[in-house]
Amino acid sequence: GHGVGRKMHEDPEMPNYGKRGNGKKFKDGMVVAIEPMINMGTKSIRQLKDGWTILTADGKPSAHFEHDVALIDGKPRLLSTFKYIYEALGIESNEEDEFLF
Repeated sequence: GHGVGRKMHEDPEMPNYGKRGNGKKFKDGMVVAIEPMINMGTKSIRQLKDGWTILTADGKPSAHFEHDVALIDGKPRLLSTFKYIYEALGIESNEEDEFLF
C-alpha cells in the first residue's frame, strides 16, 4: 500500500509482501491505502507502456482491491467501503461495520 494525501501513491510506501514482523509499523494518525493484488498464478508482474496497467507475467487472472484506512487512537478506521458493491450484487454483509469511521 501507500500513503493517502493530495497526490497519487504518496509516502509512506507500505509493501504488502515480505517476512512477517519485519515490515514498517503503522503509527497513529497514518492514512494509508491497503491494496493487495490477488493472483491465480505467479506473483511476478509486468507494467504496460501506459505506465499504469499492471498484469501478471503469466497472464493468469488477478484482482486488485483497495481500502483506505486511518489509524486513530490505535484502532483502524475504514475511510472507504465496499457496501455499494455488496448492495449491487445483492450480498448482505456487515463485515466492515466495526471499522467504518
